[in-house]
Amino acid sequence: MADRQTITIEYAPRNWAKRLHASKARWAALVLHRRAGKTTAIINHHQRAALDDGWEMRRLRHLLPEASEDTLRPLLKNRVYWHVMPSYKQAKTVAWSMLKEFARPVPGHKPNESELLITYPNGNKIQLIGGDSPDSLRGPGLSGLSLDEYSQIPGEVFTEVLSKALADHLGYGIFSGTIKGTDQLYQTYQAAKNDAEWFALWQNVDISLATEAGPTLLALSRAMEDDRKLIAKGLMTQAEYDQEWFLSPEAAIKGAWYAKEMSEAQTDGRIRSVPYDKALPVDTDWDLGIADKMTIWFSQTLRSGEVRLIDYYEADGEGFPHYIKVLRDKPYVYGQHWAPHDIAVRELGTGKSRLEVAAALGLKFQVTPVLPLEDGIAAVRLFLSKCWFDTERTAVGLNCLRNYRKAFNSRLNEFTGTPVHDVYSHGADSFRGLAVRHRVPRQKPQAQPVVTFPQGSGGWMV
Repeated sequence: MADRQTITIEYAPRNWAKRLHASKARWAALVLHRRAGKTTAIINHHQRAALDDGWEMRRLRHLLPEASEDTLRPLLKNRVYWHVMPSYKQAKTVAWSMLKEFARPVPGHKPNESELLITYPNGNKIQLIGGDSPDSLRGPGLSGLSLDEYSQIPGEVFTEVLSKALADHLGYGIFSGTIKGTDQLYQTYQAAKNDAEWFALWQNVDISLATEAGPTLLALSRAMEDDRKLIAKGLMTQAEYDQEWFLSPEAAIKGAWYAKEMSEAQTDGRIRSVPYDKALPVDTDWDLGIADKMTIWFSQTLRSGEVRLIDYYEADGEGFPHYIKVLRDKPYVYGQHWAPHDIAVRELGTGKSRLEVAAALGLKFQVTPVLPLEDGIAAVRLFLSKCWFDTERTAVGLNCLRNYRKAFNSRLNEFTGTPVHDVYSHGADSFRGLAVRHRVPRQKPQAQPVVTFPQGSGGWMV
């Protein structure tokens, strides 16, 4: 057996990172404030895994304690570790120099500039990847994967593509970043925090200031002071500061269409337990996806005009029979089902519209009135003041409304009038239909009285 070589890497892990490096959990959810050293720690976590066969074997034996070393040893061959960032440009700008610097002490390593790839002498590899082209990520089997700034990476990058890449090697997965409201990283942490198979960490800057030491404290204190000066000059909002440093999920998401209205709903106590009233029918409002999600809001309307959102459901890749079963399995007595106007469009393949297909299965839809996008968004803003939301049953739908936001034009450095099409937009679209059909119709202008003067009269008649 060849002597093991000692390689010294100039890396001093922060206290939170020591806990990550010591964990053998297959999954990790890391929610940390800005400048917490997330990328540095994760790259070193991958490099240790790529170089240390013994550590990888211990991790695999922890996952499969019944398996023999002979069974597990093939999983150690040709290991590949990916660090995914929101874009290729960001991966190159933020992490490539860092990865090369930490790999530099390893004799015989080979950097590939064009592919952002380090190949180590044992044949194992670490590569930086951009998440802005999900379909290009299919193919390789991975021993480790990290999604850095997971809030900014499309959710389907992991769920539809990369989750399968971890199967062959029992690879580990790390989801990390700073939350933006109650986004997918926030939801991942919430799902992970009480699960023994996960390493879950939530650390705001107060925890770092209390647990770290040395240069880390100086750097954090200086960065926070710089941001406070930006607030004083009006160049940063307090909500942004609270989000970045204190991980406030209530902080406004930049460009969110309904930030003010959703904040008011929370403050007014209109997001709470909202029970189903058996004396009222339940109406449903749909967004009809084909390749995308299909979403349904369940509501009850009182005579006063108050609207209670008692439930929400979404899925993708399913046909009407699936959703009809979902409706039947719920204890509600239904009133009307509403869908957008494109439900009446006939499909070329069948010559039938989805309106007809649903009707044949016993689901009769009303067609939601058509409004221009900007008018529909305005209708939602007015309508939200009348709405009460059930905290638990509409949680996913609430996230859609909170995270529905304007696209940002980086070249012009301004928000556009176009919504971002992502995992949140479908739930927001079905809610817009709900708001549009509840909109009070504009009163038709009254005809002006016609004034005539009878011939030979000094008076007038209407």
